[in-house]
Parts: sequence; structure tokens; C-alpha cells
Amino acid sequence: MNLAQTNSVALLGLDGHLVTIEVDIADGLPMYSLLGLPDAALSESRDRVRAAIVNCQEVWPNRKVTVSLSPAWLPKSGSGFDLAIAIAILSAQQSVDAQRIQSLVILGELSLDGRIRSVRGVLPALMAAYKAGIKSAVVPSANAAEAGLMQGMEIIAMAHLKDVIQWLRTGVREIAQEIDYSWSQIDERLDFADVAGQPVARLAAEIAATGGHHIMLIGPPGAGKTMIAERIPTIMPQLSIAQALEVSAVHSLAGTFATRSATSRIAPLVSPHHTTTRVAMVGGGAHAIKPGACSLAHHGVLFIDEAPECPPGVLDSLRQPLEAGTITIARSIGNVTFPAQFLLVLAANPCPCGKFTGRGRACTCSSQQVRRYLSRLSGPLMDRIDLRVNVDPVGRVDMARSDLGEASASIRARVIAARAIAEQRFAGLGYSLNSQIPARSLRTDFQPERVAMNFLHDELDRENITARGLHKIIRTSWTLADLQGRNLPSMADVLQAHTLRGGVEA
Repeated sequence: MNLAQTNSVALLGLDGHLVTIEVDIADGLPMYSLLGLPDAALSESRDRVRAAIVNCQEVWPNRKVTVSLSPAWLPKSGSGFDLAIAIAILSAQQSVDAQRIQSLVILGELSLDGRIRSVRGVLPALMAAYKAGIKSAVVPSANAAEAGLMQGMEIIAMAHLKDVIQWLRTGVREIAQEIDYSWSQIDERLDFADVAGQPVARLAAEIAATGGHHIMLIGPPGAGKTMIAERIPTIMPQLSIAQALEVSAVHSLAGTFATRSATSRIAPLVSPHHTTTRVAMVGGGAHAIKPGACSLAHHGVLFIDEAPECPPGVLDSLRQPLEAGTITIARSIGNVTFPAQFLLVLAANPCPCGKFTGRGRACTCSSQQVRRYLSRLSGPLMDRIDLRVNVDPVGRVDMARSDLGEASASIRARVIAARAIAEQRFAGLGYSLNSQIPARSLRTDFQPERVAMNFLHDELDRENITARGLHKIIRTSWTLADLQGRNLPSMADVLQAHTLRGGVEA
């Protein structure tokens, strides 16, 4: 019987679907027919697979070859099906044992000489295969590190089609190179000790890292805004194994392991240029939908420098994921949802020349230019920012001091202790950060002192804050209380949270 099948995985976002690749070789005019909604890259697999098989000294069937990818309704994209199609064709010719490939999932792109190239999305694909009950996988050697994170699966990493064929025929393969799967815990290249002065901005960064609050830093060039933002991940707790796998799955799909290790438990820092597009920020694409910067920063920090210089609408596209923690992209091929639970850090100059400090010194901008510059950031976006901090120029005294500031390690210890208090308080509620407290719970179970609530209600009546702003202030006050070891936010905590939200130094 000239019929065989192998298994692979099609990805829609992070959701993987097991795909059965069936190959039928029948009498008739020599041709190659590919069925099952393939995209252009997958349709071109015919020539890659044929050349790879012939160049490995195997026989290409000079007959009618029909390849069906099931389920037929599911769109398939990419070149990751090449290896599975090649093995299915060889199995249909009885060149390899069909029994050996029934319980395998096979991923990989073929070059013309038979080498197996790396593909994107190996980790989420293996997660989907594991959920479907498959415990063994053949993957490219270049993807061995991320594939090895699936501890419950047998990973067979191969570099060439010849090696796969030999292993399927004889069970013999080269001894795989040992890979260090130890999780990287700390990045010592950056440290808050490098930041001179800026006590208010440092405190705001600590509050943001503790409660997951979004922050905006406003100050002249050279004041330390970028230094502070880049060091926020160093004071955040390391990711749990589940969080690290989720982050690695997103980066696997995006193909960004060149900048981030697959085994890293460090909170990611993603800093797109201010000229980025909306698609690059939130994700998308015409054929294969890829995650954007907000998803790559999942469980980490999304830092946008020179925020007022971003094209219109780019930052406003973050408003929905800031609230929901996910981003759903709708295209004709279907809807894809990516995780997007990130800490947003914005940095901006106070005016076009960057020298406006409120005292009028050295600034060459008119009052109208100053007002227009920050007004490029929309009100609805700014309403979602918890902390707005003015970063003043560093003085001579701070720059002349020989002793360094507080190191990231000591700040991180306080952040971890405060987060532990919050996790204990929210046990069984489905969230762990103060920034995630639902609005309903803020009105019922997590109100601060009565006098503090009266103050906030007065501010709401005066329209100094919005309803969202009231909730943001309460959440921030809980973080301040956790850092001080208090069981309930006091009036002082609420006042400090209100001041930090207003962009005035406390």
C-alpha cells in the first residue's frame, strides 16, 4: 500500500493544532498535489522536498504524489512541514518503517542538500503535541535548546535528512551534544547602583516593580530616564518556571532567541524604537500572525523612549492590552490571542528642546510648544499610567559622590518580600499583583482607610481624577502599604500614590 502518514503541528498564534500529513503515491502522470490550505511558503515545499530526497541518494517517486494536511479547514503556514512531508513520502515508498513514525511529531525545514534548518515556534508546537498525547519529537538541531525545555518528551535533534532516515531504519543516531538546561537567574550587567541621585524616580521604579504599575518618566536629556527604565527588570523577581516557559514560547514564535536565551528566568525588557509601527507594537501580519513588542514583553517591561515622538495611534494601540493583559488580532484567516501582561515604562522630554524644567532656564521653546509636546500623548493613554515622575537633572553633588547608590539586589529583596505579602492576601483569587485587583474588589474587599476613601471621593467629585484614576491610586496605595509592612493603606499611602500619579515630586 503506497499510503503513509506523519504528524506535525500548525500554529495559530500560540495555539498549536496537531496536523496529520497523509501521502498517497498512485499510478498516473507524475505530479505533486498539496492539499489542506497551505500558504505560499508551504506550497513551495515540493521543490525543497524533492531536491533534499534526491540529494540524499533516495528515490523520488516518478508517479502521482498527493499530500494532504488534515484537518483541511485549518490554515497552514511556514516551511516547518518539509521534514514531515519528506518522511511521509519515503514511508509511502516503504523506504522507512511506518510503525516508527506513528507516534512522532516531526518539525523542520529542508534545504536543497538535505540539511534541516531551524523553524520558529518549536516550543509552542511541542506543547501542543504533548497535550495531544505525543511523547516523542524530531526537531532541527538548531532548535534543540528550546525543545529540551519540554522535559516530558523525548527530543530527537537532527541536523540532516540522512541522519533521520538512518535513525528510522536502524535506530542508531549520533550522540547528541549535551546542552546546559540550567535556568539563568540574574543579569549582572545592569545595576541600580549605577544611577546617581534621583531618589523619587528610584522609589517610583521600586513601586512599579512591586505592584506591576505603569510608569512615565519625564525629564531633560541625560537625567537618567533610560538608565532607570533599563534597570527595572533587575529589581523584579525571577520568573517562575511556568512564566519562563510562556515567555520562551512567545519568543520562539517570534524568532528572537538571538537576543534572549530560551532558558532565561529574567523578566524580559523590550524597547522598540519610537518610529515603530502599530503592527510591530501589537502584532499581526498578512499571512502568519506574529506577536508584537507588547507580547514579547509579557511578564516583563515594555520600555518606550521618546514616547511623544511615536507616530499617531501607535501608543494608543496599547490601551486595550494594558487593561486586558492580552491582545487579540483579527484577520481573515482567524483570530489569534497573544498574552500581553507587561509593565509599561514611558520616557519623555518635557519639551521639544528637552531643557524645560518649569524655571525657564535654557529652554528655547515657547509655552505653546511645551503644551503641545506632551499633549501628543492622549488623555486615555495617560489615564492608564499609574505613576508620573519628574526626573530632574543630576546635580554636582550626586555626580561627585564616590559611593554608589543602593544596588539592585537589595531593592529586589524588598520587592520580593512585598510581593509575597500581596500573594498571601490574594491567595485563591486568581491574581497576585496589586495592579490586577478587579474594580469590584476595590469597592468591597480592598478599600483603604475611610478618611482616605473620603479624600478620593472628593477628588472624584471635583473631577481631578477619573474613576479609573481612583482605582489606580488605591492599587498603588496597597503597594506602598506592602512595602512598609502595613495591613491596610493609610491616608499617607493614598496621598503619596495620588502625588505620584500627578507627576509632582513627593
